[in-house]
Amino acid sequence: MRARIYQPAKTAMQSGTAKTKGWTLEFAPASAREIDPLMGWTSSDDTQRQVRLRFETREAAEEYARENGIEFEVTEPKARKHVIRPRGYGENFATDRKGAWTH
Repeated sequence: MRARIYQPAKTAMQSGTAKTKGWTLEFAPASAREIDPLMGWTSSDDTQRQVRLRFETREAAEEYARENGIEFEVTEPKARKHVIRPRGYGENFATDRKGAWTH
């Protein structure tokens, strides 16, 4: 059984960073998905695919995998670039504007 340990990225549906501080252990698929001939739904008999364990730290996730004899691969998170503009959105409402505000 193989697993992947990673730090989840921020979702595209929100601007906050909720649920991105911890680490996740997710099992690799053991078998390919199959298409049901009657309904056309995609299914699998691999129940480990549904398991996703969350940990506070990377070390805790690695320790859990070692204790349970799980082979794991750690994926390092990519650093997020912050978009910072001088004055930004607040400039639209500044009282010291040099010109008239128009659409």
